[in-house]
Amino acid sequence: MNEVINELFSLSGKVALITGATHGIGFGIACALGKAGAKVCFNGRSAQKNEIALEEYKKAGIEAHGYVCDVTNEKEVADMISAIENELGSVDILVNNAGIIQRTPMLEMEVEDFRKVVDTDLTGPFIVSKAVLPGMIKKNAGKIINICSLMSELGRETVAGYAAAKGGLKMLTRNICAEFGEYNIQCNGIGPGYIATSQTAPLRKPQADGTPNPFDAFILAKTPAHRWGKPEDLEGPAIFLASRASDFVNGQILFVDGGILASLGRTPQ
Repeated sequence: MNEVINELFSLSGKVALITGATHGIGFGIACALGKAGAKVCFNGRSAQKNEIALEEYKKAGIEAHGYVCDVTNEKEVADMISAIENELGSVDILVNNAGIIQRTPMLEMEVEDFRKVVDTDLTGPFIVSKAVLPGMIKKNAGKIINICSLMSELGRETVAGYAAAKGGLKMLTRNICAEFGEYNIQCNGIGPGYIATSQTAPLRKPQADGTPNPFDAFILAKTPAHRWGKPEDLEGPAIFLASRASDFVNGQILFVDGGILASLGRTPQ
């Protein structure tokens, strides 16, 4: 039985590209796929960030391959995919993780800032997916995992660009499923809840007087699990969606949110 389970979830020999995986959620997912047997590739926008990340991968026991690439630049993406194919083989698993967020009230947000968020969080996944799909079609197999968000389903003040992009990414996920499912390509999304990373640290930091951050208290009250998620909480879902275990799962968004979308939140005391 263990052999059957191990085979279902094994990524041995698979080439996995995780965009923006120099830190945070992407780094955690990349390590998980590497531990499941995948050859890990990632990109960052600078050689310096990549070098720091490579040291962290080494500490985690993962042999990783880093590439300098801006996912919004079609030529840079094409060059990166070509380099991966020459060094390791065509990409079997793509995790579109690279993304940014800007917390600005909509009426104060510049159009260029809105475009920058959408370009990174939505156009980037389109460009990278488009670059790997021909190789997947040729092999008649492939896995694409888009890192969506609670904002793929819900709106909130100050994140108009992010919510618009992540809502679009949900529909891009479904459209890739509809267009390429016949080639045994599965495209699904992971929708993380509020995850404790360096990026969300300011939202959890106590106020100057030592009282809890109001946003931290708000999230705990909204989450049935009554805690922030950890990058490790995304490991199992990522391995599932990258492996043979999910071969008939397509066009779905798996929310890893501690139950937020299932609940109105706790009654105020």
